[in-house]
Amino acid sequence: MDYVSIIGIAIGLAMDAFAVSVTNGALTKNLKVSHGVKIAFFFGAFQLGMPVIGWLIGKAGEGIIQNVDHWVAFVLLLFIGGKMIIDYIKERRENNKESQRDPITTKTIILLAVATSIDALATGIILPSAVGANTFTTMMIAVTMIGVITFVISLAGVYLGKAFGNIISKQATLIGGIVLIAIGTKILADHLFFS
Repeated sequence: MDYVSIIGIAIGLAMDAFAVSVTNGALTKNLKVSHGVKIAFFFGAFQLGMPVIGWLIGKAGEGIIQNVDHWVAFVLLLFIGGKMIIDYIKERRENNKESQRDPITTKTIILLAVATSIDALATGIILPSAVGANTFTTMMIAVTMIGVITFVISLAGVYLGKAFGNIISKQATLIGGIVLIAIGTKILADHLFFS
């Protein structure tokens, strides 16, 4: 099994989760350790689980997920990002004060984890040939590495976002929405124009 390639794939897959984690850290008021761990856990867990699902689907028939993965990720990120921008505009119109609520609910975190792990689902189809994970055991080692690396990178992203969030807190919701839409657009463009 090619561990260097697994680490490279894991870091590549974790970049969307990292960007979203930075946004989550910036948006979360009074960030607690448990909240940062929760965000990182969901992103890591979905990055671990989706390649397994992709691997199983790949055994059943390649191409099913690859035809729609970019659209699913784009729509989810567009919806969540658009909602954040609308919430920002409404909040500024209503009272021109910063909201004290936490805009990042568990439901939102799960939707973001799904959206940022769609590529991991597709990666699961090719992972056995890409890194030599040809048995169930080697596949589980590979996806565990992907999940752990994503967890660590996402946790770092949350706290990096928190550090910058204090600087840009008044605009964090707007910036976060724009970032999510940009990530969704990038995923869609990569699949439509560069693959």
